[in-house]
Amino acid sequence: MEVLKIEFENIKENKAKLSFYEICKRAIDIIGAISGLLLLSPIIVIVACAIKFTSKGPIFFSQKRVGKNGELFDMYKFRSMVVNAEELKEKLEQQNERYGPMFKMKDDPRVTKVGRFIRKTSLDELPQLWNVLKGEMSLVGPRPSLPKEVAQFENWMCKRLTVKPGLTCYWQVSGRNNIGFEEWMRLDNKYVDERNLWIDIKLIFKTVLVLFGDKNAS
Repeated sequence: MEVLKIEFENIKENKAKLSFYEICKRAIDIIGAISGLLLLSPIIVIVACAIKFTSKGPIFFSQKRVGKNGELFDMYKFRSMVVNAEELKEKLEQQNERYGPMFKMKDDPRVTKVGRFIRKTSLDELPQLWNVLKGEMSLVGPRPSLPKEVAQFENWMCKRLTVKPGLTCYWQVSGRNNIGFEEWMRLDNKYVDERNLWIDIKLIFKTVLVLFGDKNAS
């Protein structure tokens, strides 16, 4: 599927500096993903069992997302909704509480009991460590969007597609659902413009706090 065409040549970068940064960033991604999968394996097993024994359907959920330079990949999550969630979404579109192409609804009836907890604690995102290990995502970067969402982006929003999507970003640690869509996109562009190892490390540490509960997560 083709996504919105982007004039990447208009985004000028210091190639020498970026290549060193990307090498270091990839090393951090590999070490972080492997460490996370090993250290959090007991939690991963517990969450998997809770999903399996409390609702019908698979443990994991995969969905096509738009990655760096518009390439599609399968993003993994723990399943937090009923199996027919996508079908039910059509009936709930008018209750979308977010301006823009993203869908968000407080007290979404499609979310399971276990799903509410793992969303609140961001544990549903843990399988994306596998995406990071595969090189499709990074620990830090704009959250990956759906192809149909990207198709509705304005041109200036597409700068976020020039880097790998990530597990966490400015949006993730700055209010999440309390942030409007355009502000979210501007925060992603801010990351693209300012990214460096120090910013990445700070965002990783800030995100760890989300695992202990974030009132803005849902």
